[in-house]
Amino acid sequence: MRLTLITYHLYLPECHSLKEKRSVLKGLKDKLKSSRLNISVAEVDHLDLWQRSTLAVAMISTDGKGFDKVAGAIDALIAGRGRAQILRTERSEY
Repeated sequence: MRLTLITYHLYLPECHSLKEKRSVLKGLKDKLKSSRLNISVAEVDHLDLWQRSTLAVAMISTDGKGFDKVAGAIDALIAGRGRAQILRTERSEY
């Protein structure tokens, strides 16, 4: 069994309060969870900053295949929403 953890460091240029940030992130997390990608998503850093966020996405697979395809789909979903910009991505496999 393999676990892949992808950490997305995001910039949210349109957010001017924590309330706006939470709204943007809630929509983004809901979209990722409903995308049938079988992933877990959580905000893990920059909790008190308005325009920054770090999301962690975890995926588990028995064979390790398809992680690149799922990661590409996640990137596309985040970029497609238009309210968050990916600054940096980190990937760890266990």
